[in-house]
Amino acid sequence: MNDTYKTIHAPAGGLVKEKGSRFIAKAYPVESVEEVKEILASLRKEYHDARHHCYAYRLGPGDAVYRVNDDGEPANSAGKPILGQIQSHGLTNILIVVIRYFGGILLGMGGLINAYRSAAKESLDHAGIIEKTFNCRISVVFPYPAMNDVMRVIRDSKAEILRQEFAAACNLCVQVRSGASDGLLSQLNRIDLVEAQLDTL
Repeated sequence: MNDTYKTIHAPAGGLVKEKGSRFIAKAYPVESVEEVKEILASLRKEYHDARHHCYAYRLGPGDAVYRVNDDGEPANSAGKPILGQIQSHGLTNILIVVIRYFGGILLGMGGLINAYRSAAKESLDHAGIIEKTFNCRISVVFPYPAMNDVMRVIRDSKAEILRQEFAAACNLCVQVRSGASDGLLSQLNRIDLVEAQLDTL
Protein backbone atom coordinates (compact mmCIF):
# COMPACT_ATOMS: atom_id res chain seq x y z
CA MET A 1 0.00 0.00 0.00
CA ASN A 2 1.34 3.42 -0.92
CA ASP A 3 0.82 5.51 2.23
CA THR A 4 2.75 8.61 1.16
CA TYR A 5 1.28 11.74 -0.39
CA LYS A 6 2.27 15.23 -1.46
CA THR A 7 0.79 18.37 0.04
CA ILE A 8 1.95 21.89 0.85
CA HIS A 9 4.06 22.76 3.87
CA ALA A 10 2.21 25.94 4.91
CA PRO A 11 -0.41 28.41 3.63
CA ALA A 12 0.61 30.30 0.50
CA GLY A 13 -0.92 32.93 -1.76
CA GLY A 14 -0.98 34.32 -5.26
CA LEU A 15 -2.54 37.18 -7.22
CA VAL A 16 -3.68 37.50 -10.83
CA LYS A 17 -5.11 40.68 -12.39
CA GLU A 18 -7.23 40.49 -15.52
CA LYS A 19 -9.10 43.43 -17.10
CA GLY A 20 -9.64 45.16 -13.78
CA SER A 21 -10.65 42.02 -11.87
CA ARG A 22 -8.40 40.79 -9.07
CA PHE A 23 -8.10 37.07 -8.34
CA ILE A 24 -6.57 36.47 -4.91
CA ALA A 25 -5.55 32.84 -4.39
CA LYS A 26 -5.05 31.21 -0.99
CA ALA A 27 -3.73 27.66 -0.62
CA TYR A 28 -3.88 25.75 2.70
CA PRO A 29 -2.80 22.32 3.93
CA VAL A 30 -5.92 20.72 5.49
CA GLU A 31 -6.78 17.45 7.22
CA SER A 32 -10.60 17.44 7.33
CA VAL A 33 -13.80 18.86 5.85
CA GLU A 34 -14.37 20.67 9.18
CA GLU A 35 -11.05 22.48 8.75
CA VAL A 36 -12.05 23.45 5.19
CA LYS A 37 -15.32 24.92 6.47
CA GLU A 38 -13.53 26.96 9.15
CA ILE A 39 -11.09 28.43 6.63
CA LEU A 40 -13.89 29.27 4.16
CA ALA A 41 -15.91 31.00 6.90
CA SER A 42 -12.86 33.02 7.95
CA LEU A 43 -12.10 34.11 4.37
CA ARG A 44 -15.72 35.10 3.69
CA LYS A 45 -15.52 37.31 6.77
CA GLU A 46 -12.11 38.79 5.87
CA TYR A 47 -13.02 39.38 2.19
CA HIS A 48 -16.72 40.09 2.77
CA ASP A 49 -16.86 42.66 -0.04
CA ALA A 50 -15.56 40.28 -2.75
CA ARG A 51 -17.93 39.10 -5.50
CA HIS A 52 -16.91 35.41 -5.50
CA HIS A 53 -15.13 32.93 -3.23
CA CYS A 54 -14.46 29.93 -5.50
CA TYR A 55 -12.59 26.88 -4.27
CA ALA A 56 -11.55 23.28 -4.64
CA TYR A 57 -10.21 20.81 -2.11
CA ARG A 58 -8.99 17.24 -2.06
CA LEU A 59 -8.60 15.00 1.00
CA GLY A 60 -7.18 11.54 1.57
CA PRO A 61 -5.83 9.01 -0.92
CA GLY A 62 -7.09 8.90 -4.49
CA ASP A 63 -10.10 10.99 -5.43
CA ALA A 64 -12.29 9.70 -2.61
CA VAL A 65 -13.01 13.13 -1.11
CA TYR A 66 -12.94 16.27 -3.23
CA ARG A 67 -15.22 19.17 -3.99
CA VAL A 68 -15.35 22.17 -6.29
CA ASN A 69 -17.47 25.31 -5.94
CA ASP A 70 -17.99 28.04 -8.56
CA ASP A 71 -19.76 30.38 -6.08
CA GLY A 72 -21.94 32.10 -8.68
CA GLU A 73 -19.48 32.03 -11.58
CA PRO A 74 -20.60 30.11 -14.72
CA ALA A 75 -20.55 26.33 -14.16
CA ASN A 76 -17.08 24.75 -14.40
CA SER A 77 -15.35 28.10 -14.93
CA ALA A 78 -13.72 28.36 -11.49
CA GLY A 79 -13.76 25.35 -9.15
CA LYS A 80 -12.80 22.85 -11.84
CA PRO A 81 -9.73 24.79 -13.08
CA ILE A 82 -8.61 25.18 -9.45
CA LEU A 83 -8.99 21.41 -8.87
CA GLY A 84 -7.08 20.82 -12.11
CA GLN A 85 -4.03 22.55 -10.60
CA ILE A 86 -4.28 20.42 -7.44
CA GLN A 87 -4.42 17.27 -9.56
CA SER A 88 -1.68 18.27 -11.99
CA HIS A 89 0.69 18.86 -9.05
CA GLY A 90 -0.35 15.48 -7.57
CA LEU A 91 -1.47 17.03 -4.27
CA THR A 92 -3.99 16.03 -1.63
CA ASN A 93 -5.03 17.27 1.83
CA ILE A 94 -5.16 20.75 0.32
CA LEU A 95 -7.67 23.58 -0.13
CA ILE A 96 -7.29 26.39 -2.67
CA VAL A 97 -9.66 29.37 -2.53
CA VAL A 98 -9.65 32.06 -5.23
CA ILE A 99 -11.36 35.31 -4.21
CA ARG A 100 -12.49 37.55 -7.06
CA TYR A 101 -13.03 41.27 -6.94
CA PHE A 102 -14.99 42.09 -10.10
CA GLY A 103 -13.44 44.83 -12.23
CA GLY A 104 -16.50 45.68 -14.32
CA ILE A 105 -15.46 43.87 -17.51
CA LEU A 106 -16.84 40.40 -18.32
CA LEU A 107 -14.05 37.95 -19.11
CA GLY A 108 -16.03 35.25 -20.88
CA MET A 109 -15.79 31.53 -20.16
CA GLY A 110 -12.25 31.11 -21.49
CA GLY A 111 -11.01 34.18 -19.68
CA LEU A 112 -12.49 33.02 -16.37
CA ILE A 113 -11.04 29.51 -16.68
CA ASN A 114 -7.60 30.92 -17.42
CA ALA A 115 -7.74 33.46 -14.59
CA TYR A 116 -8.83 30.96 -11.93
CA ARG A 117 -6.32 28.36 -13.16
CA SER A 118 -3.50 30.95 -13.21
CA ALA A 119 -4.33 32.22 -9.72
CA ALA A 120 -4.38 28.67 -8.30
CA LYS A 121 -1.05 27.91 -10.00
CA GLU A 122 0.43 31.13 -8.65
CA SER A 123 -0.42 30.10 -5.07
CA LEU A 124 1.17 26.67 -5.59
CA ASP A 125 4.29 28.24 -7.13
CA HIS A 126 4.75 30.10 -3.82
CA ALA A 127 4.05 27.02 -1.68
CA GLY A 128 6.61 24.51 -0.46
CA ILE A 129 5.50 21.03 -1.57
CA ILE A 130 6.37 18.24 0.87
CA GLU A 131 5.81 14.49 1.15
CA LYS A 132 3.93 13.13 4.16
CA THR A 133 2.43 9.80 5.20
CA PHE A 134 -1.16 8.77 5.78
CA ASN A 135 -1.33 7.62 9.40
CA CYS A 136 -3.56 5.43 11.56
CA ARG A 137 -4.19 5.61 15.28
CA ILE A 138 -4.19 2.45 17.36
CA SER A 139 -5.44 2.14 20.94
CA VAL A 140 -3.73 -0.44 23.15
CA VAL A 141 -4.95 -1.75 26.53
CA PHE A 142 -2.70 -4.07 28.55
CA PRO A 143 -1.76 -5.06 32.11
CA TYR A 144 1.37 -3.56 33.62
CA PRO A 145 3.49 -6.78 33.36
CA ALA A 146 3.16 -6.62 29.53
CA MET A 147 4.67 -3.10 29.43
CA ASN A 148 8.17 -4.05 28.22
CA ASP A 149 6.89 -6.26 25.39
CA VAL A 150 4.37 -3.63 24.24
CA MET A 151 6.91 -0.80 24.32
CA ARG A 152 9.47 -2.86 22.38
CA VAL A 153 6.97 -3.59 19.58
CA ILE A 154 5.92 0.07 19.42
CA ARG A 155 9.53 1.27 19.33
CA ASP A 156 10.48 -1.25 16.60
CA SER A 157 7.53 -0.16 14.45
CA LYS A 158 8.56 3.53 14.76
CA ALA A 159 5.07 4.39 16.02
CA GLU A 160 4.54 7.66 17.87
CA ILE A 161 2.90 7.61 21.30
CA LEU A 162 0.15 10.27 21.35
CA ARG A 163 -1.40 9.52 24.72
CA GLN A 164 -0.56 7.26 27.64
CA GLU A 165 -2.24 6.42 30.92
CA PHE A 166 -0.80 3.99 33.44
CA ALA A 167 -3.21 2.82 36.15
CA ALA A 168 -4.62 -0.59 37.06
CA ALA A 169 -4.74 -1.15 33.30
CA CYS A 170 -2.40 0.64 30.93
CA ASN A 171 -3.82 2.59 27.97
CA LEU A 172 -1.88 3.90 25.01
CA CYS A 173 -2.85 5.66 21.81
CA VAL A 174 -0.16 5.42 19.14
CA GLN A 175 0.13 6.72 15.61
CA VAL A 176 1.80 4.77 12.82
CA ARG A 177 1.90 5.12 9.05
CA SER A 178 -1.03 3.33 7.41
CA GLY A 179 1.16 0.83 5.57
CA ALA A 180 2.54 -0.47 8.90
CA SER A 181 -0.73 -0.55 10.86
CA ASP A 182 -1.75 -4.16 10.10
CA GLY A 183 1.66 -5.47 11.12
CA LEU A 184 1.67 -3.47 14.35
CA LEU A 185 -1.85 -4.63 15.28
CA SER A 186 -0.90 -8.24 14.62
CA GLN A 187 2.28 -8.06 16.73
CA LEU A 188 0.55 -6.33 19.65
CA ASN A 189 -2.38 -8.75 19.70
CA ARG A 190 0.02 -11.71 19.83
CA ILE A 191 1.23 -10.53 23.25
CA ASP A 192 -0.68 -12.15 26.14
CA LEU A 193 -3.53 -10.05 27.58
CA VAL A 194 -2.96 -7.19 25.15
CA GLU A 195 -5.90 -5.72 23.21
CA ALA A 196 -5.06 -3.47 20.28
CA GLN A 197 -7.48 -1.99 17.75
CA LEU A 198 -7.74 0.83 15.26
CA ASP A 199 -8.83 4.04 16.95
CA THR A 200 -11.63 5.58 14.88
CA LEU A 201 -11.88 8.80 16.90
